[in-house]
Amino acid sequence: MKNRKFYPLMVFLVLLVCISGCTDTQEDQTSIDSTYNGMPDGEMGMPPGGAGGSASVDTGTGAYVLTDGEELTGGTYASSNDDENAIRAEGEVTATLNDVTVEKTGGSASSSDASSFYGLNSAILALDNAVLYINGGLVTATTEGSNGVFAYDGATIYIEDTEITVSGGNAGGIEVAGGGTMYATNLNVFATVKAAIRSDRGGGTMVVDGGTYKTSGSSGAPAIYSTADITVSNAVLTAETSEAVVVEGLNSVTINNCEVMGNMEGVYGNECSENIHNVMLYQSMSGDADVGTSSFTMTGGSLVSNNGDMFYITNTDSILTLNNVDLTLADGTYLILIAGNDGSRGWGSAGSNGGTCEVNFNEETVSGDIMVDSISEMDLSISDGSSYTGAINSDGTTASALLVTIDSTSTWTLTGDSYITKLSGNTENIVLNGYTLYEGGVAFE
Repeated sequence: MKNRKFYPLMVFLVLLVCISGCTDTQEDQTSIDSTYNGMPDGEMGMPPGGAGGSASVDTGTGAYVLTDGEELTGGTYASSNDDENAIRAEGEVTATLNDVTVEKTGGSASSSDASSFYGLNSAILALDNAVLYINGGLVTATTEGSNGVFAYDGATIYIEDTEITVSGGNAGGIEVAGGGTMYATNLNVFATVKAAIRSDRGGGTMVVDGGTYKTSGSSGAPAIYSTADITVSNAVLTAETSEAVVVEGLNSVTINNCEVMGNMEGVYGNECSENIHNVMLYQSMSGDADVGTSSFTMTGGSLVSNNGDMFYITNTDSILTLNNVDLTLADGTYLILIAGNDGSRGWGSAGSNGGTCEVNFNEETVSGDIMVDSISEMDLSISDGSSYTGAINSDGTTASALLVTIDSTSTWTLTGDSYITKLSGNTENIVLNGYTLYEGGVAFE
């Protein structure tokens, strides 16, 4: 959160009421300021460089600083000082760690922003144009602001067969920011406060193949939080107390042949403004992600929601593509909810912060209702042998725009009256099932 010296009493009371009725849910990518009850940084929409933002890059120091060409094999490397990495690669160096144990079990980050944005106090940090290879080994980080393995700026990290455990505040498992790059293979990553796979301001690239990535203990700890381009394949992703995946702004998550499960805390459908969901595409307006089209693409594998709507899109343009994914919805929830929010978290202005989403079902068999509110838009394509069973806007809500296109190989079977603005494609493949489909307010026949 961007620090504020003054916080109006009424806003504070409203927040207390909301917190008592539902949990704080967004990893929201930037720092958590314990002064304000652990609420996500950026939720009030402070811009980059605003109050509390880091005025300059602060990466701190390193207990062990690698030299060019250096290769460490075995041994334990630790840090117990504030603002200090246990191992650090900086400048133009190329270095290697083989079966090294890294412990960041003392010392805290003096700036929560700097720990999130620049890797201050992380267990392992590569920055500048450093190239770091990590083969095997253990990484343990337990202190405030101590991310596990962090690639910042022009640095590239190649890491494989490593176990990473992160339990300190404002810290996640593996991270890129400021344009960093990471290639991760067969990792076991466990985090309790923020995402197992995460990025922050300035984004970057992450390519993950194989392994297990698990979070628990915080409703702000999805398996993946993206302000970058993140691709994960052949992995198991589990968020025990949070949504599974969050994509913010002009960024993407691509998942291939993975098992993904989320279990966001909170009471679904209560009166609080918080939406309970499994995958969210949004724009926080915090300045940590450029405004633009959020993208979530999943091919193969399974996606399970144990609580809340499967997909929630708000305050952003987005593309959602499902290719032959096995979906399991929580009872009584939406498959897709595209809607505005009350603006209390800074996610745009109430009344004009709806979502727009291009939805693609390809070779997909999927069931569940879809809801698009009056300030939001959806363009749904059902193609390549897909079968969709469900109702769209069954309560009669007229979306700002709601288009459905069905190709000759696919079907839509209604489970309730449905209201859309335009229908195209092979309309003979719509199974009314005793219900009425309204196109632009006129019953489809």
